[in-house]
Amino acid sequence: MASFKKVQAQNKQGYMWTCIKDGPPDPVTGKRNQIKRRGETKKEAEARVDQALLSLKDDGIDVKRIKNMTFQKVAEEWLAAYSREKVKKSTIRVRRISLAILNQFISAVTIDKITHRMHQQILDDLFELKGYSRPHIEGVHVAANLIYKYAIREKYRKDNPATGARIPTRSVTVEEIERNPIEEKYFDKSELTELLKAVDKYGLPYDREMFYLLAFSGMRSGELIALKETDFDFEINEVRITKTLYNPDNNAKKYELTPPKTKGSIRSIQLDPSISALMREHIKKLKKIQMAVMNFNPEYHAEKFVFCNEEGYPFIQKTVNRRLQRIISKAKISKEATSHIFRHTHISMLTEAGIDLPTIMQRVGHDDPKTTLQIYTHITEKMKKTAGDKVNIHFKDILPSSLAQEM
Repeated sequence: MASFKKVQAQNKQGYMWTCIKDGPPDPVTGKRNQIKRRGETKKEAEARVDQALLSLKDDGIDVKRIKNMTFQKVAEEWLAAYSREKVKKSTIRVRRISLAILNQFISAVTIDKITHRMHQQILDDLFELKGYSRPHIEGVHVAANLIYKYAIREKYRKDNPATGARIPTRSVTVEEIERNPIEEKYFDKSELTELLKAVDKYGLPYDREMFYLLAFSGMRSGELIALKETDFDFEINEVRITKTLYNPDNNAKKYELTPPKTKGSIRSIQLDPSISALMREHIKKLKKIQMAVMNFNPEYHAEKFVFCNEEGYPFIQKTVNRRLQRIISKAKISKEATSHIFRHTHISMLTEAGIDLPTIMQRVGHDDPKTTLQIYTHITEKMKKTAGDKVNIHFKDILPSSLAQEM
């Protein structure tokens, strides 16, 4: 049953009609929920109320409720809920950065007014006008997708404008095609040899231990700088990975130890005896230095980090990467790399050694299975090309003489 009320208005006739009808009760409180809409005529006002009721019935969306719900408000709501889930702080930080980018475009737009075209235009502008990389744009797209899914659950809108969006990609050059992109993700044997030679010759204190351990363990740099003396068992040549270091501000004193990236990242890594001996000697020397420093510096951060600064605080990842760049320049290696390249290098080493893929995945902690599989496949394909020659050489003495002479 509709009721009508005449109200003053700044229109030609000087008034408008308000139509009022009962809508579905509030799902939480059960209280009465009246729907009101205005129109130039009673018929127009009632039509608007009926449209609002239909929207509530079909989609559960209260148009009046979402009238002032901007993208920014909904995004903040979502982030608060998202932060209460089991999500790493580093991931939340990345999401915040993506939200800041999205807010530059649509912060004041009402959540139900955002269209697929608007979302696609944001992605295109980030690529064409801002020059963002594909991974960065993908991060923004993922954050937006999560927010729109939240908005649908909360009955702020009925569809997801991020669905079906494409990530802009630049054309690949001939030079890039000829230079295999997979090979850019790891050091081959000759490059690793040159790098480690440069480490031995030009390395700063701790460089030798850091880079040999990274290359021959496949651990992440965040796991490396979180290592403590107690993580090593030199009796069985093993290191236990149970934590990673989170330091968003690059301030050595403001670090946090958090669980590794995934459950599969909690693991024990068998070390080559030579690497184990290197680390044993490193920790032995480190203990002597720490004891000496603590005698005149009572504020020394005595948390037994294996890779730490003169005050005992753990290295930050920026330090590891900066040191790696220095060594790469000394070794005259042309690849652009961060410390993560050692994980991919280790995968290639294990593959060349004939280790099966599941074992490799377990050893490196199930990081980026797509990249792991790419490197594994690439190396095995290269090995297949030489397999025939190796068989011929190995069994040369039993091949027919005419074939043997052709070799």
